[in-house]
Amino acid sequence: MSQISQSVTRLIEEFNKLPGIGKKSAERLTYHVLRVHKAEALGLADAIRAVKENVRYCKNCFNLSETETCTICEDPRRDQTQLCIVEQPRDLIALEQAGSYRGLYHVLLGRIAPLEGIGPEQLTIDRLVERVAEGKCAEVIMATNPTLEGDGTALYISHRLAEFPVQITRLARGLTTGSVLEFANKEILADALAGRQKF
Repeated sequence: MSQISQSVTRLIEEFNKLPGIGKKSAERLTYHVLRVHKAEALGLADAIRAVKENVRYCKNCFNLSETETCTICEDPRRDQTQLCIVEQPRDLIALEQAGSYRGLYHVLLGRIAPLEGIGPEQLTIDRLVERVAEGKCAEVIMATNPTLEGDGTALYISHRLAEFPVQITRLARGLTTGSVLEFANKEILADALAGRQKF
């Protein structure tokens, strides 16, 4: 890369550090930045700077926020008795975009993954227990990802919350509309049977 300027090389290297961006994609992004108007390129740089300087975690739920508490926690129209547990802020965003949940959230900022060195103490579980102990919550909805680690995290949390008078539920799983039983894997079929509803 000695033929490329030092600034271009550095930008390629920085893009290459992003998840899912290989060397070729990093080069394409770099040349895109070089082609666009200066204002557009600097707008991207300013947006990155603003995110790093202004965005923090909500003190209650650990959602992304530009103030001490996020807009969801501050919204008096939300159901204060429901608490939906998610792994990451992007999971919260996905549920909000679905538009059917009107309760509060708690973001764990990860999941228990012993093989990666992530234990319960590195997540926001202690704050979750404090929130439930306050007594406003009637239902805790486990919305961790349906993976080994996600299910293990949900199980750990349910044990931590066992002493409190709250109903613990989890998101329904199973067959999607239009799917064929023959092609469903055994885990999906098992979840579909376990989560069956009255017809």
